[in-house]
Amino acid sequence: MSESKEIVQQNLDYTLFSWSKQKGQNPIAIKSAKGVYLYDYDGNRIIDFSSGLMNVNIGHGNQRITNAVMNQMQEVSYVTPSCVTKVRGELGKKLAEICPGDLNKAFFTLCGATSIENGIKLARLYTGRHKILSRYQSYHGASIGAISASGDPRRIPVDAQQAPNFVHFDLPYFYRWEYGEENLLKESVAQLERMLAYEGPATVAAILLEGESGSSGCLQYPVGYLKAVREICDKHGILLIIDEVMSGFGRTGKWFGFENHGIVPDMIAMAKGLTCGYLPFGCLMVSDKIAAKYDDTVLALGLTYSAHPVSCAAALETLKIYEDEKLIENASAMGEYVRERMNELIQKHPSIGNFRTTGLLGCIELVKNRTTKEPMAPFNAKPEEMTVMNKVAAKIRELGMYTFVRWSYIFVAPPLCVTKAEIDEGLAIISEAIKIADEYAV
Repeated sequence: MSESKEIVQQNLDYTLFSWSKQKGQNPIAIKSAKGVYLYDYDGNRIIDFSSGLMNVNIGHGNQRITNAVMNQMQEVSYVTPSCVTKVRGELGKKLAEICPGDLNKAFFTLCGATSIENGIKLARLYTGRHKILSRYQSYHGASIGAISASGDPRRIPVDAQQAPNFVHFDLPYFYRWEYGEENLLKESVAQLERMLAYEGPATVAAILLEGESGSSGCLQYPVGYLKAVREICDKHGILLIIDEVMSGFGRTGKWFGFENHGIVPDMIAMAKGLTCGYLPFGCLMVSDKIAAKYDDTVLALGLTYSAHPVSCAAALETLKIYEDEKLIENASAMGEYVRERMNELIQKHPSIGNFRTTGLLGCIELVKNRTTKEPMAPFNAKPEEMTVMNKVAAKIRELGMYTFVRWSYIFVAPPLCVTKAEIDEGLAIISEAIKIADEYAV
């Protein structure tokens, strides 16, 4: 048995895989990674066009993180959260500088889900209210509170276990809105206001929204929507929690996705791009107004590994890399280049119904018919409805690309260090794979 097959078999025999049937798995055994490329044990180079799970923003293999982590571990690897380290304070200060408004207090967590869980908990503690409103077609994490807050169908198998007092609302997006762009914002806001009236605004602790939509298909907000939500929250004393786990840290061409909408939330949930997958880590950034309540009241939040010094060191160095390598500026520029190239592919491929992107958080939606906009695979598609998209995904992998393919979506979210040449390489692979879908388009 080859080394690659032995590694794969050992993983299949002794580990479990996320969101998958355990039989029939065919994972790629990755030996190393650098920049936008992964390398397997057979010497193949694979271009990573979704930054792992939209988290490896700085690219793979940056040894500045290795050195920062090693140096911290040589000093101290762990202290309890009641102790402090130099790097904890430095990271908190740096995040306060990056975040707008009075978002100056950092509660460090382990991942995106634990940032969301603690944001929900803190919103309820602070307001004394119990309901959390969130969007259908959103994803906030796999822990029981975060999955209950999510509108993603991955929550359906655990519906019987879901946490109480989460209320979902639908938010249309322009590509599938039939009643004119001028009415989209108006109806979206009116629908949220109706929902609040039905539920009773005095029972609602927070509205939880993604800064920019991610794995649900990069479903863009109506222009002006987040500003309207901010006003509604202020009117009713409701907190606004923005989930920047996927859209944060340069992914959309700004530090945070919500900055594309001219608002400041009350809390920001962070993870992914904070350490870019080099170590697990997260953060809940909290406004001074909320934090002040706990000057003389116990803050009932806690994690054994909160403010883990090694992860703090990785995060602080990551933030420096964004600035030193001008990755946020590059994300904005390369996002525009992707848009230009995608306009060419739209003309070439009849199965491309829509392309949506903000910076380098993009998604191609494939359809059977551009007039009817029938998707190549429906929302929450059954296995038999994924036949065409599975062929497309298999071709993408065969041609040497790793990227996130879900339902009728192909994600275009490479690391922020990506170059025009690498974008051309990746889109050429996707274009070749989409030829398969074109055969089913009418």
